[in-house]
Amino acid sequence: MTLSGIAPAKVNLSLAVTGRRADGYHTLESLVVFAGFGDRLEVAPHEALVLEVDGPFARGVPVDGRNLVLKAAHLLQERTGCRKGARITLTKTLPHGGGIGGGSSDAALALKLLAELWDVPPLSAGEALALGADVPVCMQAPQPQIMRGIGELLVPAPVLPDSWLVLVNPQIETPTGAMFRALARETGPTPAPVLHVPLGMGHEDFALWLAAHGNDFADVLTDVQGPEHMPQIALILEALSLQPGCLMQNLSGSGSTCWGLFATRTQAETAAEMLANKNAGWWVQPAQMLS
Repeated sequence: MTLSGIAPAKVNLSLAVTGRRADGYHTLESLVVFAGFGDRLEVAPHEALVLEVDGPFARGVPVDGRNLVLKAAHLLQERTGCRKGARITLTKTLPHGGGIGGGSSDAALALKLLAELWDVPPLSAGEALALGADVPVCMQAPQPQIMRGIGELLVPAPVLPDSWLVLVNPQIETPTGAMFRALARETGPTPAPVLHVPLGMGHEDFALWLAAHGNDFADVLTDVQGPEHMPQIALILEALSLQPGCLMQNLSGSGSTCWGLFATRTQAETAAEMLANKNAGWWVQPAQMLS
């Protein structure tokens, strides 16, 4: 038996860092959605646990215990007592370190597929938190979520307008640790807000809601020392804003992937084609916003 699926890109449409715990972990509040595009994962019976990686972004992806997919497989074995093996094939179509949860989404899907392959109980979101803050929310795909705490507090979001996204990445990773440090210097810990997503929003109201909530990391980009990706992100956001039909644009997570919101597939695909043609170094992908 061979099982397969798509690990969709996770997109933070809003993100507020609400404070910092005594253990050093930052708390946040975010509206998370999933895109109809992602990495592909296939699992099949095998005497050992092995991982193979291919695809356009395979280069540099570890195939040993450092890989989050294998960490997920080992955690599932540990929690269930299962000692079966599997051959796991990961096709990487999402850029590395882009703030769209590629590794976390891969791990979440691996937990699901391997539980079915091995006929063992699936892990809970709380158990999966040991793999990283984004893994629990990725386990809820494709349902949009309001994520709080360090990623362990999840509430399904209300129905959102049927929309399309254009994802753009300059193919340069942002240093997440430095982004958090810059944010802490500028804002400091703040009380946790209560994120309220109204019911029945149309596209225009949704865009206004997103503009009002934003992404805290977008405000500290210029404070981060690192590669020349910060000007690239500013260029991407400006380019998205100029595309016909783009209702709103911002950074996803701590970057470096940006997103643009569109009402229709035609608008998104046209914008993506124009952006890709004018910027050969950017990764550009139109995708439906899943619900």
